[in-house]
Amino acid sequence: MLSKSDFKPQKWQTLTIEETVTTLKGNISAGLTHAEAMNRQHLFGPNRLTEEKHESFWQEFLEELREPLILMLIGTGILYALWGELSDAITIFVVILTLNTIEVVNEQRAKKAISSLHKMAEPTSAVLRDGHTQETPAEQVVIGDVVQLEAGRRIPADARLIEAYGLAADESSLTGESVPVDKNADATLNSDVPLAEQSNMVFAGTLVTRGRGTAIVVGIGMFTELGRVAGLTRQVKQPRTPLQKAMDELSRWMVWLAIGFSVIVPILGYFVAKQPLKTMVLTGLSLAFATIPEEMPIIITMVMGLGAYRLSQKKAIVRKLKAVETLGVVTVIATDKTGTLTENRMEVSTWFPEDHQERIAEIGVLCNDASLNGGEYAGDPVDTALLRAASQAGIDPAALQSKSQLQNEFTFDNTRKRMSMIRKDGKEFLVAVKGAPEAILSLCTQRWASKGEEAFTSQSQEAILKQAEQMAAQGLRVLAFAEKKTTSAPMSQEQAEAELTFVGLAGLADPPRLEVRAAIQACQEAGIRTLMVTGDHPITAKSIAQQVGLNSGGEVLTGPELDQLSDEQLRETVTKVSIYARTTPEHKLRIVQALQENGERVAVTGDGTNDAPALVAGDIGVAMGESGSDVAREAGDIVLADDNFTTITNAIHEGRVLFENLKKGVRYYLTCKVALVSITLLPVLLKIPVPFAPVQIILMELFMDLAAAATFTVEPSEGDVMKLPPRNPKERFMNRAMVISIFTSAAGLFLAVSFVYLLTWYGGADPVTAQTVAFAAWLLGHVLLAFNMRSVRQPLYQVGFFSNRLMIVWGVVATLFILLAVYLKPLQTVLKTATLSGPQWVLILAAISVGTFWMEIYKMFAFRRKV
Repeated sequence: MLSKSDFKPQKWQTLTIEETVTTLKGNISAGLTHAEAMNRQHLFGPNRLTEEKHESFWQEFLEELREPLILMLIGTGILYALWGELSDAITIFVVILTLNTIEVVNEQRAKKAISSLHKMAEPTSAVLRDGHTQETPAEQVVIGDVVQLEAGRRIPADARLIEAYGLAADESSLTGESVPVDKNADATLNSDVPLAEQSNMVFAGTLVTRGRGTAIVVGIGMFTELGRVAGLTRQVKQPRTPLQKAMDELSRWMVWLAIGFSVIVPILGYFVAKQPLKTMVLTGLSLAFATIPEEMPIIITMVMGLGAYRLSQKKAIVRKLKAVETLGVVTVIATDKTGTLTENRMEVSTWFPEDHQERIAEIGVLCNDASLNGGEYAGDPVDTALLRAASQAGIDPAALQSKSQLQNEFTFDNTRKRMSMIRKDGKEFLVAVKGAPEAILSLCTQRWASKGEEAFTSQSQEAILKQAEQMAAQGLRVLAFAEKKTTSAPMSQEQAEAELTFVGLAGLADPPRLEVRAAIQACQEAGIRTLMVTGDHPITAKSIAQQVGLNSGGEVLTGPELDQLSDEQLRETVTKVSIYARTTPEHKLRIVQALQENGERVAVTGDGTNDAPALVAGDIGVAMGESGSDVAREAGDIVLADDNFTTITNAIHEGRVLFENLKKGVRYYLTCKVALVSITLLPVLLKIPVPFAPVQIILMELFMDLAAAATFTVEPSEGDVMKLPPRNPKERFMNRAMVISIFTSAAGLFLAVSFVYLLTWYGGADPVTAQTVAFAAWLLGHVLLAFNMRSVRQPLYQVGFFSNRLMIVWGVVATLFILLAVYLKPLQTVLKTATLSGPQWVLILAAISVGTFWMEIYKMFAFRRKV
């Protein structure tokens, strides 16, 4: 085993492959064992630049105690103690501990949820362990690991190349060199070679732009070139969303309003109602604590963080918190086809010409990046399908590939729409090429035949293209195959892919996912339009669109046709055309920008490196987690763990529910604040004592926060959430309807509590009994109010009274608390309460039922009118 003392920084570019492997005690053929990898991770730590700093529970607890409002509450408790109200002071300090504990637990839950999302969204690396290649989180890569490199992969660590086939890397993030650097595993360099010229090395954080290869890790984390550049200060901070900023502004505005009432009430109470100064000072302080909405930004962050975690349970991993907020406003989904609308399970179903099947299959094996791993073929779905088809035709792919040595590879890209490999068999070189028919046929001058090569005429090309279109019309993905034999090795891509011999076509089927049709229909009902943007043949795209129920209108626009449109013409076109074929990433970006210029809010899916511009440009970038490149995953706001279109629909549904629940929670929270101020102000204006003792106000805040911060988070969706049009992103969070709802809902609670208090007071009851009636009415009333405010459009019986179990638990706890406060003698002394009679309870229940359930009656009539 490698010990820490064995590791010494080296000029790795000066060592041969064998020297590097020996120094690191690695194994090229089998990789490290799991036990050795765990040992090295224990020795050198995780592969990241900085250790995440986690504050302990007690550190956060002490931080919360320094919050201004908590300090104010501590001051209130001290005043109680100084004025001889020791039991009240103890009660307040108990409340402080309870509130502080709840706040810290909630914040830690939210941080834990968001942190877990970041870990789930981390790029992975293909690492050789125990003789098998496996996807391993980049953070778990260790020194001595053998990693597989391919186009689109972010390199996880500094590594010495072992093999390189047409490999090039974009190292601009490290060296500033804008041109990709060609790599050569066999080179051995001098110690003074600049970083940008170290062709036998690859570096953490850089990107493989083409080719493939393997490398052995020589440095991780802070021992990489990137680590030395970044130092110890790299920290990622989640940016605040527009909603959070809006809530901050609203909170600041409400703070001054709450402070104003908290000052006015004691002044009026002392000078107008002639109440004791001590009581009014304590009431003012308690009222300020209870009415200032200091928790609102915390509630929003927690709701979005926990909501994002819920999304991850549905295989939609949120990388950027703004996506949670934006999901509810999506109006268009621009999706790719393969793996998202379809199963990404390609199978060869047709060969043309049929008597060329064996030779086509051989070219498919020789021009192939897939590999056999654990008895299964792993790699690109098309490549694995070709290997399976060859096996079924009686060809041994591994034996055929071993007969020739791979010399170079020119990987597939969206511009060329083809890939080629150069292999050496004895003294002869073979170029094997596959790709889109139109991209291959234009390069062919000969045609393969069993009796030998023959000229490939324009008439033959037209016939082949027609055949390809007929195959594509059947929903097949059509590939053309060509080859060239030469005695000298081609030096460039142009030389390799010139004067080819056409061999044949293969049609591959990628069946649509069974659940996609229903998902697209659900999007349509939700006012969300779906567009398909694919690089496939237009007829194939149209066939799949018809199978999944995508409204194409019979029109398909291709990339070349799109190039002929001006920006203004494209803006008009995207309102009518829903299928785009033979597109490049540049086309996809133009389509997204045209939609946005039309006022649409676009969710963009992508899996390739070149999809990054469109993913970033979209209002929400949705990257593919299974088939996507690391660059796509890093560019996306959301990563789909299963590459399934249905998951996008589920994410939009969850996003809408989350935003609705957030709005319901804030609406309820502010309703309680308005009601509390109103209930306290009215008796002062009537020149009678306020309805709550200061200690009661503080306890009411405890229950009010619990409901707003927690119970609304888990509220199930109303049945019509996916039948409503997308939310207007320009609409204010506190719109007219919400403000009206807050004040009308608060009016019901205000009238109910004020009615029972004034009736009891003017009925001759003592102040403690009258305050107890008001206290009980408030606690029970604001619980019933929470249940009534769970839904906006549907009555409670439709949503299900018991469907929110957390709210049931909270309601039961609040009810038990008020019963104990009224009937338990020790609590009566502490909470300033008195025993209530049966008629008083009947009065309370009747008043709060009328004051809250009027909302349910209104919703029932409104619901019936809709039905």
